Amino acid sequence: MSSLPYEQSYVGTLRRHVGDQRLITPGPRAVIVNEAGDVLLVRRTDDDTWVMPAGGLELGESIQDALVREVQEETGLIVEAATPIALYTGPQYWFTNAYGGQHQMFAVVFRVDRWSGSLLAETDETRDARFFAREDLPPLRPVYQETLADLEAFDGTLILK
Repeated sequence: MSSLPYEQSYVGTLRRHVGDQRLITPGPRAVIVNEAGDVLLVRRTDDDTWVMPAGGLELGESIQDALVREVQEETGLIVEAATPIALYTGPQYWFTNAYGGQHQMFAVVFRVDRWSGSLLAETDETRDARFFAREDLPPLRPVYQETLADLEAFDGTLILK
């Protein structure tokens, strides 16, 4: 599955109209853990960092559809069942994307409970994808460390941040 070029995405199109004004951008983040307890991470092509599969919501799709699309685009895996575990919406979740745009994320974090397909090491958006043992994780941004802590703390009640 090839991904939509940034310039044609909802956020890319919006950027043409609002310039560098800060935006609130909704999207899904996937936490995928295999039977051994290893965490799936992807290495981005744009900034070479390890992250969890994630992305932006496009016009006309649900957050669930965006989750399925983003995971498939970045890993080749097909999400079959997922549970929302957290919403990250606070002002502390500002970031600058690879194109220089500033965003306050509105992330819906999903625990992917079941998936199918084969993991692709490389896609249009990623240069590597693999499962890591928790004790052998590569350097992660604090938001991904927080996501792993929230996964451990999740008791069935949506975590709001």
